[in-house]
Amino acid sequence: MKQHWLVRTSTIRRLWIVFLIILAVTLVAGLFVDVHAVFRLDGSFAFSAWYGFLSCIGMIIFAKLLGRLLQRKDTYYDRD
Repeated sequence: MKQHWLVRTSTIRRLWIVFLIILAVTLVAGLFVDVHAVFRLDGSFAFSAWYGFLSCIGMIIFAKLLGRLLQRKDTYYDRD
């Protein structure tokens, strides 16, 4: 049986390379754009990239903590 093209190791490697190239081009392009920053911090180099990355990490940590708070035992619905 033939694998789906998104599951193949060669395709995954190529996608990673393409995504990293796009990231690098975007970061380099940020050097040539005039940023109109409201605060000093949001005018720094690659602010959107690291802010988005840190926000994603924060959301993952929040989701893990919320999952532990809302977690029930495996036998929660087996109350006879």
